[in-house]
Parts: sequence; structure tokens; C-alpha cells
Amino acid sequence: MSKKGYWIALVDVTDPEAYKDYVAANAVAFGKYGAKFVVRAGRNEQPEEPAGTRHVVIEFDSYDKAVECYHSPEYKAAVEFRKNAAKARLVIVEGV
Repeated sequence: MSKKGYWIALVDVTDPEAYKDYVAANAVAFGKYGAKFVVRAGRNEQPEEPAGTRHVVIEFDSYDKAVECYHSPEYKAAVEFRKNAAKARLVIVEGV
């Protein structure tokens, strides 16, 4: 059985209205690759270094699916919307 894959994103949204276009566009890729949101914004505490204004954890059935989603044409199209709406740090990790 393969281990799940996760995207962990720390985001600073710079244009909330334009960011809505990114969210709408990324839904296409996330639907295709079976993404499930584990964390999507919400309350947070940042006791050490600043870690963005929005935090997201997305689960995929496997690490490979998580990587495929990121490199998909559907997600690349969504990133074009994000470029002018937010700065993001993203890591794709394999679960335990």
C-alpha cells in the first residue's frame, strides 16, 4: 500500500479578490487528482518565525499523485492566477 502524499502551503495573500480566481482554478486540478483539504486557513498561532497569513494542508491518495497534481497542466493554469495574488511556500511530502 502506498503512503499518502501531502501539500503543505504557507501563503501570504496580497490580493484577496484575485486570490478567489486562483481558488476557483485550482479546484479543477484538485478534483482530478482526488485532493482532500485537511487544513484550509482557520485559526493559527505562529510562536516562532512568521509563517504566512493562510495555511493549507492537502491530502492525496499517494505521494506520486501529489507530485503529479502539482506538475499537471490544470494546476499550472491555476498558478498563473496565484502569481499576482499571493506569495506561497509549498512542500510536497510523503506521509507516514
